[in-house]
Amino acid sequence: MRQASRASQCGVVIDMKVQEQLEALERLAEAMSVRVSYEPMTGLVAGTGGLCRVRGEYRIIIDRRLKPPERHQILLDALRRFDTSGFEMPGVLRDLLTPAQATG
Repeated sequence: MRQASRASQCGVVIDMKVQEQLEALERLAEAMSVRVSYEPMTGLVAGTGGLCRVRGEYRIIIDRRLKPPERHQILLDALRRFDTSGFEMPGVLRDLLTPAQATG
């Protein structure tokens, strides 16, 4: 039985599996020339990851011991910093990458 991720953001139900979303986010990063790497991290940075610039190029470095949902969140957080409007992607990912609009 296929178990879909049930995360919700701004009332949008996500029907892609987390692993499928993770792979799509990795492909998007590649299309944007942002290198994603999974490295062993220790000490204060163990269990984390994020966006950085190395020799002028953007990279997303993620602790390779993290589980797919944690990797997924780090990739989302990093890619939200870029304009992704010119890239093709599933609507679910576009919704996740679009910052929530404040109401009130």
